[in-house]
Amino acid sequence: MFPIVPERSTDAAQIENLLDITFGSERTKKTVYRLREGVAHVKSLAFVVRDPEGRVLGSIRYWPVTIGEQTAAVMLGPVAVHPDYQGQGIGRALIRHSLYAATRQGHRICILVGDKPYYEPFGFSNAADRGLEMPGWVERERFQVMELAPGALTDVRGMVGKAKAGRRSRAA
Repeated sequence: MFPIVPERSTDAAQIENLLDITFGSERTKKTVYRLREGVAHVKSLAFVVRDPEGRVLGSIRYWPVTIGEQTAAVMLGPVAVHPDYQGQGIGRALIRHSLYAATRQGHRICILVGDKPYYEPFGFSNAADRGLEMPGWVERERFQVMELAPGALTDVRGMVGKAKAGRRSRAA
């Protein structure tokens, strides 16, 4: 397994290429991309896996969002692994590593849109069942949430929205 390291600004082009290879260029039309537009990803939660030649083989990023306009959260995604390296545990390692970092940094809630069987073992559950909504169409079973701090979802309901400029993505 290759080491997980913080993303560098010089990785941006390789990451975009990896995302195109993994998800296709149509990915930017999805609801989650509306929540990312004009908002910087959380740099301290951006990690990559590189091969010995420096090529990015895997990447994960998080984005600040709000729930119900008041509750800060982070949105996991995208996580991508080059097709030639899928099935080797790189994606799962990136998720475990970054969720641990998010918890240590004081983030309290994480949401995502992704395959239930893949994310459920990490502790994610159906977000709609918890009273959360997305601002556009997503498959209900793919919209998931996880408490990074016990009780963080108590009394939290509402629409997921873009983080406001300058707003911290974790509770104070």
